[in-house]
Amino acid sequence: MDSENGFYPDEFHLDSKWLIDPKNLFVGPRIGEGGHAKVYEGKYKNQNVAIKIVHKGETEEEIAKRESRFAREVAMLSRVQHKNLVKFIGACKEPVMVVVTELLAGGSLRKYLMSMRPKCLDTCVAVGFALDIARAMECLHSHGIIHRDLKPDNLILTADLKTVKLVDFGLAREETVTEMMTAETGTYRWMAPELYSTVTLRQGEKKHYNHKVDAYSFAIVLWELLHNRVPFEGMSNLQAAYAAAFKKVRPSAENLPEDLALILTSCWKEDPNARPNFSQIVQMLLHYLSTAAPAGPPAIPSRLFSSENRVFTPDSPGTSSLMAIRDDETPKAKLENKSKGFFFCFNQCY
Repeated sequence: MDSENGFYPDEFHLDSKWLIDPKNLFVGPRIGEGGHAKVYEGKYKNQNVAIKIVHKGETEEEIAKRESRFAREVAMLSRVQHKNLVKFIGACKEPVMVVVTELLAGGSLRKYLMSMRPKCLDTCVAVGFALDIARAMECLHSHGIIHRDLKPDNLILTADLKTVKLVDFGLAREETVTEMMTAETGTYRWMAPELYSTVTLRQGEKKHYNHKVDAYSFAIVLWELLHNRVPFEGMSNLQAAYAAAFKKVRPSAENLPEDLALILTSCWKEDPNARPNFSQIVQMLLHYLSTAAPAGPPAIPSRLFSSENRVFTPDSPGTSSLMAIRDDETPKAKLENKSKGFFFCFNQCY
């Protein structure tokens, strides 16, 4: 499944400038968790960072799959930089697989929107966030990369709540290998209908699709930004996917400015080839913003939390279980050595 161009190596290879020495990592409170990894707030050489610790897996097959996914994610993060992509700081594979990125203190877009409900974002703010997302996707696609899991959970706000950055490249793949990619990859509610077939797919069955799956997911995220409601309300994730794929159901684009309705309806078209690319989407969003005339400066709610100058104590959530304790080290000695920054006992993490 791995390509030969360096984005998807068979083994973990990383330029020395990106290699993280775990002794310089200080792991603090857990701030996120997924099916394959946990994310902690922490410090690296006195810099506030996000530390993603990837679960190793239980079986040999699972271990190999997660190591391959880790290698792909690190390869992409280290080679593709953009102001709307999370900044990569480094990674290491031993003693466990770790990805270190900048810490974005605004929290996820999903949590941000939930904190505002039932109030909606100012339309221009919503479109501005959508423009950030579209530019990030334009950059990825220009490098031949499909994200495949575009959703509010993977979009993080900066501390001033003015910029959105795309994170989590664990499911991203190079488009030239999509013929070998597993169907039904991503998150059901935001997943493009071509990722399904009319016959139940056998586990592990492969299916061809292209970068336009991200355009569909973008449309669902844009609808969510504009309405601050969960798309396909009242449906389970599977019901939403079934309705979109087999009944061609889409969220309503009524009562929206014509330009925005056009972006939505074109991006979630049934035929992937009829959807615009992200360069076109960026231009459509810019056109809307240039013609919109807001009554005044849009109000942006205060930040959800701040991590500036955060001090982590040894009993911080997520820290005690990550401390390294040598056989000859007592708890007292452990605390005396905390200034060395060696907080790594990942075997007890899970």
